[in-house]
Amino acid sequence: MRKLLNTLFVTTQGAYLAQDGETVVVRREHEILLRVPIHTLGGIVCFGRVSVSPPLMGLCGERQVLISFLSESGRFLGRVSGPVSGNVLLRRRQYRVADDPRQAAAVARAIVLAKVANCRHVLLRANREAPTRCLELEEAAEALAQILDRLERTDLDLDGLRGVEGEAARKYFDVFDRLIVNRDGFCFRGRSRRPPLDPVNALLSFVYTLLVHDVTSALESNGLDPYVGFLHADRPGRPGLALDLMEEFRPILADRLVLSLINRRQVRAGGFQTTESGAVLMDEATRREVLAAWQKRKQEEVQHPFIGESAPIGLFPHLQALLLARHLRGDLDAYPALIWR
Repeated sequence: MRKLLNTLFVTTQGAYLAQDGETVVVRREHEILLRVPIHTLGGIVCFGRVSVSPPLMGLCGERQVLISFLSESGRFLGRVSGPVSGNVLLRRRQYRVADDPRQAAAVARAIVLAKVANCRHVLLRANREAPTRCLELEEAAEALAQILDRLERTDLDLDGLRGVEGEAARKYFDVFDRLIVNRDGFCFRGRSRRPPLDPVNALLSFVYTLLVHDVTSALESNGLDPYVGFLHADRPGRPGLALDLMEEFRPILADRLVLSLINRRQVRAGGFQTTESGAVLMDEATRREVLAAWQKRKQEEVQHPFIGESAPIGLFPHLQALLLARHLRGDLDAYPALIWR
């Protein structure tokens, strides 16, 4: 099984990353802040004014260490990756499936089913753990159950699947505020993205960006093209397949992490500022807390529902990418999307 490598998150403004033999060196002015052996890294994520030397970019490309550049708020700016890995025949098969509406819909349907089921799992679990049962959560969970039933009984095309996915997302986020126990400055009135307009949305967007990085790396490591998806239509610069695959992980990995950070008071409303444009940004201390929690969560051992073996949850994107590649090669009749148990 693939080893779970670390991701190096660099948030220090003005930092400069360089190569020293087989080591990544992080400097600021004349001070060395950190040394990390390249063989321990699966990715590097740079926030804000962080520079990387050309020799280090070359080393990372050679060792398949993905470098992503984000704004201070977590907005994706660009990435540096090495040569395309994997069999060209697999990618050609991926493109043919993506161009066939029937075959693309079969993969997209599995992904949407998993996302809706995982959203429902989050609502049911929250209601079980609450001191008193919440009628709104029960009704939303029932609505998602009906959507799942419709997905299983109806043969929908891609547009129909996108419509159902959007309907399920609205039902889920309509009650998301009910999942927040810590009311000290945290309130969710609906999803806002560009820019996030409250601390909850700022956290969601930030963690989703981290998830996209990990899923993109997993797809590339398994020889798939992260930019050609099935559920998400092609758009220049948008990693459609990465966005497809992350749908399965949003509720169980990203959303639950955000709720845990808020409800356990690991982050405070005071750690966010509102800019003149209305965008809400997290401060440096809050960002570090989120990144630490993200890394810790990925180390947790969980049994994979399809493979039946325990693995760190941070490896699950790689396992799903592997299963998708096996389906595209014809080794699996259908893509077994990740449905949380």
